[in-house]
Amino acid sequence: MLKKFKADLHIHTSLSPCADGEMFPQRIIKQAKMNNLDIVGICDHNSAENVIATQKIGEREKIAVIGGIEATSQEEVHILALFDNVKELFELQEVIYEKLSGFNDEKVFGKQLIVNEENEVIGSNDKLLIGATSLSLQEIVQTICSLEGLTIASHIDRSSFSIIAQLGFIPEGLLLDALELSPNYESQTRSFGGRQVNPELYGFPLVTFSDAHFLKDIGKSYTIFLMEEASIGEIKKALSGEDGRKVMI
Repeated sequence: MLKKFKADLHIHTSLSPCADGEMFPQRIIKQAKMNNLDIVGICDHNSAENVIATQKIGEREKIAVIGGIEATSQEEVHILALFDNVKELFELQEVIYEKLSGFNDEKVFGKQLIVNEENEVIGSNDKLLIGATSLSLQEIVQTICSLEGLTIASHIDRSSFSIIAQLGFIPEGLLLDALELSPNYESQTRSFGGRQVNPELYGFPLVTFSDAHFLKDIGKSYTIFLMEEASIGEIKKALSGEDGRKVMI
């Protein structure tokens, strides 16, 4: 039976140096429940080390937590990669770590805290997670696809770190599943290089998520998926309109 799932698949935790220090797994799930979300996606910059803790809390609170990473290509394009299984997720993390240079300076970029399901800080990541990898956009997308993940170009209407802002176009044949619009996309001019950008003209399904870096922003923007269950396979079917599945933003 098909049912509606309210999903915010782009949420950062305290592991992302640009996120608020309050973005601990327990607090994220509590806020998600308050906003009646059915599915959340944890997508920190270039790392997935807070995913498992959030999934444990989500399972307890009956909220599906899909693990992911917001990867940064060498062109400084942000790409969301989401997976059903942590095995594939951490395989992607390993690839990213091998191609990620530099060390984090907490005074400049912020802390990168690893937290358990009890809201206890158990460590920190010293890699420069806010930085770009040496992987090309094509290499990142191909790796996600080879691991059977969901591939979404992040906030394409933004003037930085988006595929349109960085490249000016979407390369032909790039295997994206969808394009993400920012929470305030309706009020933005979406003008890059003096020309207007209409996301609907690119021919990819559109979704919108919060890109939350603060608790108050969780669920600020969301997408409704009509599907059977909270899984990557079902989300892909919804994006392609297969077997009655649908996407509503």
